[in-house]
Amino acid sequence: MRALPLGARAYVLSAVLTGALCAAPVLRPQAAVPWATVILLAAVYAVGSRTVRAPSPEWCGPVLLTGAFLLPPAAAALVAVPGALLGRVERHPAPVRRAWRAAQLSLAVWAAAYVFRALGGPYALRAAENPGVPGFPRALAAAPVAALVLGLVTAVLEGGVLVLAERRSARAAWRGRHLSALAPQLVHGPAGLAMAVLWRSPYGPGAALLVLLPMYVCACVFALCHRERAAHQATIRALVQAVDIKDRYTRGHSERVGRASVLIARELGMNGDRLEALRIAGILHDVGKLGVPTRLLRKNGPLTPEERRVIELHPEYGHEMVRGIRFLGEARTAILHHHERLDGSGYPYGLAGAQIPEFARVVAVADAFDAMTSTRTYSRARPVDTAVAELKRCAGTQFDPRMVRALARALDRHGWHAAVTADARAEAPDERGNVPPPAPLVRAAAADGPQSPPPTHPGGTP
Repeated sequence: MRALPLGARAYVLSAVLTGALCAAPVLRPQAAVPWATVILLAAVYAVGSRTVRAPSPEWCGPVLLTGAFLLPPAAAALVAVPGALLGRVERHPAPVRRAWRAAQLSLAVWAAAYVFRALGGPYALRAAENPGVPGFPRALAAAPVAALVLGLVTAVLEGGVLVLAERRSARAAWRGRHLSALAPQLVHGPAGLAMAVLWRSPYGPGAALLVLLPMYVCACVFALCHRERAAHQATIRALVQAVDIKDRYTRGHSERVGRASVLIARELGMNGDRLEALRIAGILHDVGKLGVPTRLLRKNGPLTPEERRVIELHPEYGHEMVRGIRFLGEARTAILHHHERLDGSGYPYGLAGAQIPEFARVVAVADAFDAMTSTRTYSRARPVDTAVAELKRCAGTQFDPRMVRALARALDRHGWHAAVTADARAEAPDERGNVPPPAPLVRAAAADGPQSPPPTHPGGTP
């Protein structure tokens, strides 16, 4: 607890005490608590929380809701406690996190059980046991409401601890959290209701637990997708790190191009999978430099025509490297064509205008922008306004004017805070994130291939 701020410690302690207070009525001598149901549900939730290999134990959330539907609120609050105290914790302090999780779930389940009772849910369940007694449709309304309450209370409590323990702003702590917490409850509510009905049916708890089987299958599929996505990201990081190690002049360049590409894409109305694919395209656009001799990438003088032709092969090298990585999809076209020019004078194939894929036109602008605004060993950064002016000057011949306008709008709205490379001497940025005006450029083996003066590509890259 000492590692937590005082406010966070008080918050966690208050949650624990409040959870204990909510569960205290079960200790009354006159309390009629169905302990067999409490113990069985708590054991099922604890086993699911401890043993199932999934991103989170929430696949067995219907177990908590079944407790909320079948038990009094005080008893329902106990169902989550063993699982929370025994569950996996990856960050320290583990005891505090377990206690917090137990208190958070206890309060959420207690609130769900209370709302379910207030809406007449228990009466509706009793009606389900006797087909001739009306009233079950009320449970169909009460169960989803109770499930949403469970998700909402969990999200609110989680946001509070993030504000106090991690010093996040309230907006950042709760942004998107309610939606991510409430969405699963749309499934968990009906599943929990089905378990509760079967629990009280002649088939008993055994039949009720079968409801968890499809939930478990869904959780396994989700975990598989989660691991696959993590593997994708690890593949991308490994490729980028390999490029950064090989070409120390442009360390961090790939990530910044990915960020600038996303700024442009959002202005163009892209979202979802296309936005993510374009971010990856920006990050991997220079992966072909792995096929270029290191001595050329690090050469400090002008290149010969033959050396220049070798460097200009890096888009094709990159495309060949990632051609078999199917999840990259449209990003592969940007890797191959990000050095094409609108007037047809680019490489490797001399495409012009609309022949150049949209992703490649976005990445070309993002690449040139970062080349101009980043400090490197052979050139100092240009101010953002100067870089944008140069992009506009070359729009229509070298760059797609629509992409340039989109970047300019995004920079006006969000600004740009570029990091310098690890090997460059960083100049102190001003309040807008710009570094001082550049000294005259010294031609060298630039990140995307050098060229003979006078430069025709902003930032000195062809």
